[in-house]
Amino acid sequence: MPAVRFTAAVLGTPDPRGLARFYARLLGWPLRDDEPDWATLRPEDGGAGLSFQLEADHVPPVWPPEPGTQQMQLHLDFQVDDLPAACALAEEAGAQRIGGYTDEAEDVRVYRDPAGHPFCLFVRL
Repeated sequence: MPAVRFTAAVLGTPDPRGLARFYARLLGWPLRDDEPDWATLRPEDGGAGLSFQLEADHVPPVWPPEPGTQQMQLHLDFQVDDLPAACALAEEAGAQRIGGYTDEAEDVRVYRDPAGHPFCLFVRL
């Protein structure tokens, strides 16, 4: 069997550079590629990262989903040590809170990044 290695999730956006800078600030990862139509972030440890591809006609998904609207195809989950601090950082960087919940296992805050992609910040309880 050939070796297959996951390297990145790719998010479409009308502003790859801007969205890359948002996630670089949120995650503390360095910017690797920084072109008008493509940008990448990779953690220092060489693990999987995020890439951002120009999609001039990008339509943000609606969350929670509503019939007849653009549906979410994926979202990103980020486990954090300090939920209030991570939420403040995300909001300061340009994220918009759109929901959240707490159950017996975790406390979750749902956000929309500047291009409209949903992501979650959470702590395990």
